[in-house]
Amino acid sequence: MPIKTIAFDADDTLWVNEPYFQEVEHRFCHLLEEFLEPHEISRELLKTEIGNIPLYGYGIKAFILSMLETAARISNGSLSPGIVNQVIGFGKEMLEKEIELLAGVEQTLEQLHGSYRLVVATKGDLLDQERKLHKSGLEKYFHHVEIMSEKGPSDYQKLLKHLDVAPAEFLMVGNSLKSDIIPVLEIGGYGVHVPFHTTWSHEKVDIKLDSPLFFQADSILRVCDIAASI
Repeated sequence: MPIKTIAFDADDTLWVNEPYFQEVEHRFCHLLEEFLEPHEISRELLKTEIGNIPLYGYGIKAFILSMLETAARISNGSLSPGIVNQVIGFGKEMLEKEIELLAGVEQTLEQLHGSYRLVVATKGDLLDQERKLHKSGLEKYFHHVEIMSEKGPSDYQKLLKHLDVAPAEFLMVGNSLKSDIIPVLEIGGYGVHVPFHTTWSHEKVDIKLDSPLFFQADSILRVCDIAASI
C-alpha cells in the first residue's frame, strides 16, 4: 500500500531543541557547584526528570520543576531565593528562544505537501509546542498536529485511528529510535530515522534495527525519495 500520511517529530527533527537543554543544564550545574560536582548534579537531575515524567510529562516547564526539585534536594533545602529566581530565569529564556529550523526541513515539507497528508506527532508541553510550531512558520504544511504525552505503540495506534489511516500507509520521521521509530515499527508502520548530533540520555537505546519497514537517513531531504519508493 502506498504511503498516505507522513508524520514528523518536532524537537530535533524539525528544529533545534536538545542543545538548549544541555546549555541550561551546564549553567545549572555551575550554579550549584558548591554542593556537588557537575557530573553528580547532572546525574541527580536526570534521575529527577525521569521520576517526574509520569507527573509532568516532557518539555521546558517539566525541566524547570525538575531543576528546582533537584536543587532543593542536593542543597538540603538551603537554596537562596536568588538561586531559585535564576533557575526560573533559565526556563523563561528557553521558552523565549527563537526557532532554528534544521537544514532541509522546509524544502522537504514543500516537496511533500499536496502529495501526502502531513502531520506533526511530538511529545512535550502543549502550549510550548504550539508556540514553537507557530513561530517556525511551518503550520501551513500540516493537516494535523498531535502533542502526545507518550509515544508508545498504543499512542500511535490511537493517532492512526484518529487519522483513519492504516499502519501500512503511515510513515513516521524522527530523530529518536526509542520514541519515533521503534513503536511505529511494532504496529506495522514505516519509520525513517534522521539522527541529530545530540540526544537526551533518556531517549538513547543501544539497538540495531533490521526491518524492511525501517530506513536510516543522513538528511531529512531523503524522506521524499523514501516515501515514493514504498
